[in-house]
Amino acid sequence: MKKKLLAVHRSLFTNILKWVKENRWEAMFLVLVLLVSAFMRLNRISGYMTFLGDEGRDAIIIRRLLVNFDPILIGPGTSIGNMYLGPLYYYLIAPSLLLANFSPVGPSVFIALLGVVTCFFTWFVAREWFGRLAAAIALIFYTISPVVIIYSRSSWNPNIMPFFALLSIYSLWRIWSASLKTTKVESKDSHRFKWLVILGISFAFVLQSHYLGLLLAPVLGLFWLLTLFKLISKKSSDVKTSVNKQEIREFMSKSLIGFGIFALLMSPLLIFDARHGWINFSAIKTFFLERQTTVSARPWSALPKLLPIFQKITTRLLAGMNEIYGKWVSVVFLGGLLWVIGRFVNSGSKDKKNQAFLILTTWLGVSLLGLGIYKQEIYDHYYGIFFPAIFIFLGGIVQIFVEKRKFSLIHIILGVVLFVLIVANIQDNPLKYPPNNQMRRAEEVAEKIAMEANGEKFNLAVIAERNYEDGYQYFLEKEGEPVYDIDPLNLDATLTNTLFVVCELPKDKCDPTHNPKTEIANFGWSKVDGEWDIKGVSLYKLIHTE
Repeated sequence: MKKKLLAVHRSLFTNILKWVKENRWEAMFLVLVLLVSAFMRLNRISGYMTFLGDEGRDAIIIRRLLVNFDPILIGPGTSIGNMYLGPLYYYLIAPSLLLANFSPVGPSVFIALLGVVTCFFTWFVAREWFGRLAAAIALIFYTISPVVIIYSRSSWNPNIMPFFALLSIYSLWRIWSASLKTTKVESKDSHRFKWLVILGISFAFVLQSHYLGLLLAPVLGLFWLLTLFKLISKKSSDVKTSVNKQEIREFMSKSLIGFGIFALLMSPLLIFDARHGWINFSAIKTFFLERQTTVSARPWSALPKLLPIFQKITTRLLAGMNEIYGKWVSVVFLGGLLWVIGRFVNSGSKDKKNQAFLILTTWLGVSLLGLGIYKQEIYDHYYGIFFPAIFIFLGGIVQIFVEKRKFSLIHIILGVVLFVLIVANIQDNPLKYPPNNQMRRAEEVAEKIAMEANGEKFNLAVIAERNYEDGYQYFLEKEGEPVYDIDPLNLDATLTNTLFVVCELPKDKCDPTHNPKTEIANFGWSKVDGEWDIKGVSLYKLIHTE
């Protein structure tokens, strides 16, 4: 087994060297853009990374796993409903927190590096599907898109979705596209059904990064069925019936293995749910079947919203957040989509580019419809389910358009449009804005609290619009400070003589002794015993009134 692995690695290394020699300029371009991608995601990452309550909560849970060996059965909670994701994200980033000596920068660096890998993977898939030009365009835009950069440099569960979503789709394409061949299966596709195992693993990561991953399920199911039907109906003279039956058996067996691995990776969440009265299942059922304020049960209600949502997507991802450019890009993109549909109708799915366009169009179409039936605010990180798709699709359209026509004024106009979009993305690059220093602020506030507490037990509360205690609490727990959450059912053990209140609002809106927040109300009647300004926030020390 060891010799076989060494042979595979040696063969892979040899093939890479051969490719580099044959494509030197392209290899140099690839390395250069990936270095730019790494710079945009890693430069001063400790200052730019988001570190608020969610990130602090994740760091606390993972640290307890590593220090106390406390197994994790559920992942982060969602912002809507009493729903929880699976724990794969926590296990994925745990090594990076350990290697960074429990600094939250470690997981953020891991996410940034995964973002660079996703840049490369986007290039790789676009090149295999369409060609060099498509790969270059997809790589450049994925590298410089401000929204993609922002969500590639912080440790947050939705930020792993783009890579695993693309891996799921690519795995599916390898399986489906090979089944369309009527000739003898090529050697590179002879083990294509093993991609079903990778598909099971990658989709589990997608689904446990955000429940929007459910939008990928119809796409995977559709092309799985298309593959099965194609294998059943294959009657080429080059494929014997016995071989065809063997293919079907292998397809089904690998499908069962892939599904089994998927079920195994999802099992911790199932075990937790079974132990706690199926609260997660009930919340999901309520969310999709009963809560008409969040998701519409009528898919056709999404139709009027599709165009505005699509325009917002192109504006945020392709046009550097420029509204004017975004409108024009959405029109051109829709024109390209109609052209692709016409091309497919005329020539079918025999052409590899058509196959790629079909799977991309289905991926984007289902995602768009899913966002359309969602009734609440659509945030940028929701697009993570199809981040790579939008860039690969753009590259594919340009590649085919250029290939089919001789050089003319249209090519110049197309080049100018791409250049303008590149400039628009660079102009809004997140690095031009000063870092938020959220992690450093939380660390300094925690240091001040520890100094003032002087080893005594204390409680903690945060007054903010979009933050809560865990970002500060992580550093307090990390240093072994005796911080307690007040439990109204166990006040003797959890209520202390001191409450530290961190207020992130303007000072005239703080009023820490009368704020209705639960952590403050549970502390009881109090008065201010100390007050400090640290990194733009107000810190109060409260004690009980006599």
